[in-house]
Amino acid sequence: MRHIGILAHSAEGAALCFLAACHEGEARLGAHDHPPISLVIAPLQASMAHWQALELAPIRMLFADTVRRLAASGAEFFVCPDNTAHLALEADGEALALPGLHIAEVVAESAKARGFKRIGLLGTKWTMEGAVYPAAFARRGLEQRVPSASERADINAIIFDELVRGDFRDTSRARVTAMIENLQRTGCDAVALCCTEIPLLIAENDSPLPILDSTRLLAKAAVAVALGDTPFPAWRGGKVA
Repeated sequence: MRHIGILAHSAEGAALCFLAACHEGEARLGAHDHPPISLVIAPLQASMAHWQALELAPIRMLFADTVRRLAASGAEFFVCPDNTAHLALEADGEALALPGLHIAEVVAESAKARGFKRIGLLGTKWTMEGAVYPAAFARRGLEQRVPSASERADINAIIFDELVRGDFRDTSRARVTAMIENLQRTGCDAVALCCTEIPLLIAENDSPLPILDSTRLLAKAAVAVALGDTPFPAWRGGKVA
């Protein structure tokens, strides 16, 4: 089995990805079995000021160092269960020390496979307003919609003031569910939960639309690579070809 590396950026989503990969491994391999996994995380505080200024170069340098640490641990490829982080991972820079799965490619491929056409996107303000997901969806002929400006501000606050700190409130669940209902009114046939903590707040039975859970989809894809069921990744950062 291949050794999975998890490039962690925010703790709650990374922990969910780690556990989901372990559970997927057990479902595939039997009791108490899963591929070897290493997880490396630097404090989120180290990059927050750079995110506020949208300075991607120093964040990419931080991630490059994290990938080197994963390689030193024995990891053979990496996944990053943080959608926003892919803005920095796609920025110009030297090739990363390990190849990795790209979370937006995994989500977009799942959307296409399930026959969805117009995807509502929920995440941080940088994910919702950035170019990573529009490009991944466009490569597969899919449309994307995002919430209104006021809703984008609300969910961004929910993510950084609550979810990344392990604070999951019923009031926030109701607010995000209302956002999904509004996306449904614009013709969306699915919603992509593309902050990796949102699946800890919104479950399938909370959502009026089918869910694309970026965290668990990435974990499942990582296990498939580790077991040799899908091709080994070649992407080492930068724009996706």
